[in-house]
Amino acid sequence: MDLYPSRRRLSISKAIDKHPEEQTGVQEKRYRLFGAIRITEILAYFMVIILVLLVIMVIFGHASYDQGNGFAEASRIMQVKPETNVTSPDDSSLERDHQNPKDSVDLSLLGGLLVSGFNKDSCMSRYQSYLYRKASPYKPSMYLLSKLRAYEELHKRCGPGTRPYTNAERLLKPKQTGDLDSEGCKYVVWMEFSGLGNRIISIASAFLYAMLTDRVLVIEGGEQFADLFCEPFLDTTWLLPKDFTLANQFSGFAQNSAHCHGDMLKRKLINGSSVSSLSHLYIHLAHDYNDHDKMFFCAEDQSVLKSVPWLIMRTNNFFAPSLFLIPSFEEELGMMFPDKGTVFHHLGRYLFHPSNHVWGLITRYYKAYLAKADERIGLQIRVFDEKTGVSPQVTKQIISCVQNEELLPRLIKPGEEHKQSSEAQEEFKLKAVLITSLTTGYFEILKAMYWENPTVTRDVIGIHQPSHEGHQQTEKLMHNRKAWAEMYLLSLTDKLVISAWSTFGYVAQGLGGLRAWILYKQENQTNMINPPCGRAMSPDPCFHAPPYYDCKAKKGTDTGNVVPHVRHCEDISWGLKLVDNS
Repeated sequence: MDLYPSRRRLSISKAIDKHPEEQTGVQEKRYRLFGAIRITEILAYFMVIILVLLVIMVIFGHASYDQGNGFAEASRIMQVKPETNVTSPDDSSLERDHQNPKDSVDLSLLGGLLVSGFNKDSCMSRYQSYLYRKASPYKPSMYLLSKLRAYEELHKRCGPGTRPYTNAERLLKPKQTGDLDSEGCKYVVWMEFSGLGNRIISIASAFLYAMLTDRVLVIEGGEQFADLFCEPFLDTTWLLPKDFTLANQFSGFAQNSAHCHGDMLKRKLINGSSVSSLSHLYIHLAHDYNDHDKMFFCAEDQSVLKSVPWLIMRTNNFFAPSLFLIPSFEEELGMMFPDKGTVFHHLGRYLFHPSNHVWGLITRYYKAYLAKADERIGLQIRVFDEKTGVSPQVTKQIISCVQNEELLPRLIKPGEEHKQSSEAQEEFKLKAVLITSLTTGYFEILKAMYWENPTVTRDVIGIHQPSHEGHQQTEKLMHNRKAWAEMYLLSLTDKLVISAWSTFGYVAQGLGGLRAWILYKQENQTNMINPPCGRAMSPDPCFHAPPYYDCKAKKGTDTGNVVPHVRHCEDISWGLKLVDNS
C-alpha cells in the first residue's frame, strides 16, 4: 500500500522526461524510498497493536490487579471496601469487581434462606442487601430451609385468592350451608398492633408458630404495610384482603370477647368437642394478657387449637422463647435452629425486605455518610420519658459505654495536644457513628466532642443522624418509612449500641446478627448506673411479657430456668431470651 500516491505519480512523470542514463538512478532512488515507506508502515501497525494490547490489559486486568495488591487508598477513593459483601456507591460495579455471576446469585440468596424467581425491579433490596453487610456468621440449618420451602408451597396453595382460602373464609360467615372443602388449609391472622418495632418482632413470632402448626400466616396492614415491605413469598401475597369477613370486627376483639381463647378457658367453654365446631378463635398475646390467655403456651391447649381453621392473633411480643418450652414443638425447633439465639436473625432476613422507596432512603444515606468509613458504629438512643429532654445522666452513660468498651476513642486532654504532634505520624482510621434518636440533643453533644477535640488514637470520628421526629408517630407513613430505614441502617453497622427495652434496637441487632452493647435503663436521673452497658448474649430480641407457669405441674415457675437456651434478658430481669447452649 502506497501512503503517498500523488508523490509517486509526480516522480514517475519526471523520470520519463529524463535521459535514459538518468532513469536508472531515478529508479534506484524510487525503490529505496518505497522500502523506507514500507518499514514506516510496518512500525505504525506494530505500535497500534501494542496500544490495543495495553488497553485490553488495563480494562480486564484492573480489577484483579487492584484486589491482588490491596490498594487500600485507591479502594477508599473508589468507595469499594476490601471486605466481601460490603457495598460501594455503584452496586453493579461492586458486584462485577468482587463476584462472578454465579457467586453473586448465591450470596444474594443468603445461603439458601431466600429463593430466586422474584422480579428484581419490584424489590431491589431482596437482591442487593448482601452488598451492604458482611456475610452472616450464622448459617441456616438444612432443616430450616426445608421447612421454609414447604411453607412456601403451602402458602401458594392456600394463600389469599386461592380456592381453599375462599372456601375457608366462607366458614366464617353465618348460616353457611353446603360442603366447603378448604383442603386442610388453616390460618393465623396477625392483627395490626403497636409500634413498628413491635410489629416486626411479633410477625416473626407468628410466622414461626404458623410453620410449626402448618398454618398460613396472613397480615393485616393494608397499603401502609405494602409501602414499607416487599412480599416475602413468590407468586402470592401475605396481606389480608380488605374485604375479609371478620375485618369489621377486629376493633371489637378483646379479652372478654365471645370467641376469646382465654375467656372461654376461664368460663370452661373449651374442650375437644366444643372447639371442633368453632370456625375461629381470638388469641390475645399482647403485653396485658392474663393467666388464662397465657395458657396458649401449654401443650394441652395447642392440641385443642389444631382443629380451629382460623386463629385471629393480637400480639406485640417476640413470644418465640416460650414456643421452645412447649414439648410438642421442642424437637422440631431444635432441628430448625441449632443456634438457638438466631431465630429472629434468620426469620427476619427471610421475611422483611424494605420496599423500593425505603431501600432508596437506606442506600442513599449509606453511600453519603457510611460507605467511606473504615468502621461503622451504630448508636440507638431511646429515652422513654420524652419530657426530660437531654438527660445529663444518659449522656454520661452513653459516653462511658462507648469509651469503656473501646467502641470510640477517648479524647486528648486540653493542653496535651503538643504531645500528639511531636510523635511520628500514623495512618488514621475514619469511624462513622450512626445515631438514631427522636431528638438531636445527644447527637449535638457527641458531634461537638469529636469535632472540637482530637482523639488519643488519631482516629477521625464522624457523627451522623438521619432524622429527629420528636416523638413516636406510628400512624404516619413517612415516620414509619424513616423508622424502618434507620433500623435497617443500624443493622448494617460493624458494632452496635442499643437502648434497653427498645424493640427498635432489637430489630437492628437481630437483622444484623449482632451482639449489641445494651445501655441499661436508668432507674432514676440522679445516680449513674454502673456498668453503663453490657453485651447481649445473642442477637435475638427479648420476650418482655412471658408466662411464669408450669403447664404440667399447673403451678407458677421460673420459666427462665427450665432449659439452658431460654434465659432471662440482659435488660429486663423478668423477660425471656433465646441464647446458644454454650
